[in-house]
Amino acid sequence: MTPHLPRRALLGLASTMTLAATFTTGAWAQAFPGKPISLVVPFPPGGTTDVLARALGERLSTALATPVIVENKPGAGATIGADHVAKAKADGHVLLIGAVHHTIATSVYPKLPYDFQKDLAPVTTIALVPNVLVVNAATPVKNLAELQSFLKAKPDKAVFGSNGNGTAQHLIGTQFENLTAINLTHIPYKGSGPMATDLLGGQITMSFDTITPVLPHIKAGKLRALAVTTARRSVALPDVPTLEEAGLKGFNIGTWFGVLAPVATPRDVVARLNAEMVKIIHSPDFVKRMDEIGAQPIGDKPEEMARQIQQETAKFSTLVKTAKV
Repeated sequence: MTPHLPRRALLGLASTMTLAATFTTGAWAQAFPGKPISLVVPFPPGGTTDVLARALGERLSTALATPVIVENKPGAGATIGADHVAKAKADGHVLLIGAVHHTIATSVYPKLPYDFQKDLAPVTTIALVPNVLVVNAATPVKNLAELQSFLKAKPDKAVFGSNGNGTAQHLIGTQFENLTAINLTHIPYKGSGPMATDLLGGQITMSFDTITPVLPHIKAGKLRALAVTTARRSVALPDVPTLEEAGLKGFNIGTWFGVLAPVATPRDVVARLNAEMVKIIHSPDFVKRMDEIGAQPIGDKPEEMARQIQQETAKFSTLVKTAKV
């Protein structure tokens, strides 16, 4: 039987335990990072997620004086990589480069092996990137009206690609179908890289990709940008109208990208990662890099990113039902 302890002894024990807990929490922050950090990209190399991960990882490696490795784990609408990180050791050394696709996947895949809001802890949003409707430059269309006429006259060419089922590109394509009454054939890929290869090769007619991976091809004259999907034009493509300006009301979907950790990651570690990443994201060097790829740097607090995830999950749940994805 446990002996009865006097009140003074109990207070002393509680104080000791509090100090121990404080020391342990501080030790986490001091010991971090204790080994290389893995940034898990749920898409193949070449897409926007991969480009952002490498831009951030290179600078984070310098800031933390430890190797930061980009690890590509594509498939299943970006959910394979997310599941991997959700089940990883919660010590801050395995992180997910998440995206808007994950808030959509919550509604598209009813039996995911993880819960995006419960199993992953937001660290910070890296950037917001507009999506852009592009066609192969050999396609005889110069604007949205001409594209619609072309697709109606040649239904066999009404083929669009996305970087996976249930991704923003897929959903935007479905919305395009609903608003234009044009039936499109959807070809899902494991990422923007392989999709761009087929788009350049003429295997598909169009896509609604993020600006980053297609911008070099647009500038080279191999792809033609017809419209952006956000409410405002892109700084990277100022002469390209929005879909709303081109005649399709209601389009305002951009793609955000951010960093998340396993939910049990110590708060001190998340705070350290947030502080270092926000400094990087707001640095002139990183901002310049984002301008080059058509991205708007964000660098917010974990709670701000969490609110964004909650809001977008609700928004896309409605959108998925309406679009019947």
